[in-house]
Amino acid sequence: MKKKLLYIIDTFHPEYASTGQLMTEMAQYLQDDFNITVIVGTPKYGVDGGDQYSKGTFFYEKFENINIVRVKTPDVDKSSKISRVKHILGHFINAFRATFRVDKPDMIYVISQPPILGGLLGRITKLFRGGKLIYNIQDFNPEQAEAIGYIKKKWLVKLARAFDNHTIRSADQIIVVGRDMQMRLNDRVKALHPDKVEVINNWIHEEFVKPCTNCCGKEHNEYYHKYNVSEKFTIMYSGNLGLYYDLENIINVIGGFRDYKDLQFIFVGDGVHKKTLVDYCDIENITNVEFYDYVPKAEVQCSINSAHVHLVTNQKGIKGVSVPSKIYGVLAVGKPVLGVLEKGSEAAMIIDDASCGKYVEPQDYKGIKSLIEWFYNNPDKADEMGKKGRSYLEKNLKMEKSLNKYKELLIGLMNE
Repeated sequence: MKKKLLYIIDTFHPEYASTGQLMTEMAQYLQDDFNITVIVGTPKYGVDGGDQYSKGTFFYEKFENINIVRVKTPDVDKSSKISRVKHILGHFINAFRATFRVDKPDMIYVISQPPILGGLLGRITKLFRGGKLIYNIQDFNPEQAEAIGYIKKKWLVKLARAFDNHTIRSADQIIVVGRDMQMRLNDRVKALHPDKVEVINNWIHEEFVKPCTNCCGKEHNEYYHKYNVSEKFTIMYSGNLGLYYDLENIINVIGGFRDYKDLQFIFVGDGVHKKTLVDYCDIENITNVEFYDYVPKAEVQCSINSAHVHLVTNQKGIKGVSVPSKIYGVLAVGKPVLGVLEKGSEAAMIIDDASCGKYVEPQDYKGIKSLIEWFYNNPDKADEMGKKGRSYLEKNLKMEKSLNKYKELLIGLMNE
């Protein structure tokens, strides 16, 4: 008889957010080996749910062989801390209520989103419903919020960290998504048994997301034409325009290239800082920066293939706290990485290992300017870097490799 695996997460199919896509692909991969139920909020990132979630609190759906219980959560204004807190608490309360509407799990899988409470949901579900707890730390909090000054009260930081450390100690298995995060975990929680912690990289579906030369070709890529790439050297940022990437300052550097008529910057995605970026470009009359909404998953390959170079960035202090998943997509399409990353971070180590780009430290704005100039002036060398990135991914970071690690880990955990 298949074991019951319960996911309690914040995004899932059909959402475009990277974490939602990762969780969906993992559940699809495991659905033949486990009876899977997913408790998740109603769609929000790039998806219009229409009126189907307007009435009620719990909504029952099926995706392939996966049972889904969606829970209603308050709408969120990401520019408001109060709105964020209401949204997170609403999700926490209703997701916990939903755990009593599903079968008792053999295993509970949670991620570190929403911050702190994502892990705590797993802890209390284990307490009340039983089952082994797997805690996947995609981001360390409160460190992430602390790094950007979002939380300034020291007592609140200490309290949040204490709650999260409690979840870590009570979990049966911890999974982190980067080598730097494993080091952060060891520093944060002493005396963890090595067998309790596993590093499993995030991924991209490399058979689905690949260089255009292997699929449609430039002449048939609608985004290549939509973004006007044939006439301009294009640097793209594709993903969350949120709090943790210093984009509100990097846009000032980009503004210095406004007179480069054959150079453009494309931002694809949404987030709390999008309006700030758009307003800056409007006020400063910067015409070589364009903004586009999230691209449907089926079209992501063509979108990210369209750029010559991809910007991958994290804020200062994020090393060991978070890994930008967008780097896997960049490697998959064979494009070079213009990194704004701390040396020793997982993304920076990938760039070093693969020789697939160049990077400077966060807040080194002169360095960012110099990197943009280097890529602009050396397109052939940049192209070679991109090819090396694809080769590295095929050898070391295939989706099946990561998913097999999850499968083996979960089966092994149930057999203990």
